[in-house]
Amino acid sequence: MINTIQLPSQIAEVLASERSPEERFSDLMGAIAEFLQCDRCFLYLRQPQTRLGRVPFCWVRSSDVPTVYDEEWKPEPPSLPDEDPMFAAALRTEPSLFIEDVETASSDQLNRQFEQENFGHRALIHAHLCQDQQLWGVLQPCLMARSRRWTETERQIINQIVQHITPIAVEYVNSYTIEKSKDHSQE
Repeated sequence: MINTIQLPSQIAEVLASERSPEERFSDLMGAIAEFLQCDRCFLYLRQPQTRLGRVPFCWVRSSDVPTVYDEEWKPEPPSLPDEDPMFAAALRTEPSLFIEDVETASSDQLNRQFEQENFGHRALIHAHLCQDQQLWGVLQPCLMARSRRWTETERQIINQIVQHITPIAVEYVNSYTIEKSKDHSQE
């Protein structure tokens, strides 16, 4: 039996909260970033059947860190799995990736040019929110200017967070789908 590590209190409080998914996810991005001492933390959510996605939650340490945010749900580019090995791994529902240095990571793990052009980070966690063999989202804490060794404790905590938030993410995505269906049926 695997021992679970106690979550940091700020993260545990957010996860135990009964507030809306929007409030919890918003607070969680900051709590994760503070725990990991990251520069940015965002949550990408997607609908697996339609391949529509967006980044509705992003926390940045300072104004000089680029915000990743999408207000609208957008189609994922069909070429994305070919351009981004990390996203391809997520689509295959492989375990989360802990990248210590974008500059030295193997090309089968990530596309350095793609990461630099689209995200600008140096170290990151690409945590896969998967349920029923489908990808529903990616949690991504990162550091912009320096590499970072992710400890075993941090890895276990991220994995616990992912297990906890995946059903909430699925519910959030499905509620959007239901709301949009209702909106279109009333037109």
